[in-house]
Amino acid sequence: MAKYEGVLNIMDERFGHDTLISVATIDGGRPAVRTVDGYYEDGAFFTVTHALSGKMRQIKADPAVALCGEWFTAHGIGEDLGHIRAPQNADIAAKLHAIFAEWYDNGHTDDSDPNTVILRVRLTDGVLFSHGTRYDVDFENKKVSVGDKT
Repeated sequence: MAKYEGVLNIMDERFGHDTLISVATIDGGRPAVRTVDGYYEDGAFFTVTHALSGKMRQIKADPAVALCGEWFTAHGIGEDLGHIRAPQNADIAAKLHAIFAEWYDNGHTDDSDPNTVILRVRLTDGVLFSHGTRYDVDFENKKVSVGDKT
C-alpha cells in the first residue's frame, strides 16, 4: 500500500491543479482525442464541458476512455456528473471554479446553461513515469508494480 500511496502523492503533485490532459474516446469505431483542462483528485480527473459536445456524446455511447499527460497514460470510465450547479456537485464545482479561475469566466463556460456539466474520468489503470521509474498502477484494486523504463 505504501507504493500506491506514493504514486497518489506524485499524481497529486503533477495533476492536482489546472493541467492540460489529452482525453481519447471512440467515435464510430475510430479514436477521437482532444486536450482539456483537467484536475486530478482521488483517482479521477474532472473537467467542465458541454453535455452536447462530441466527447460527451461519445462517452454516452461508450464510456471507456484513455488519457495522457506529463509522463502518464491511463484508461478510465467517463461519467457525466450532471449540471455544474446541481446540488450533488456543489463541492467539486467549488473546487473546479477555484482551480480554473484564471480562465473560467472568460466566456467559454456558462454555468446557467443546463448543458454545462462536469465530466469525471474514474481511472482504472495507468502507467506513470517519475524520476526514471515506471509505475504500473491498478487504480481499481489500489495496487502498484514497479517496472523497468520500457
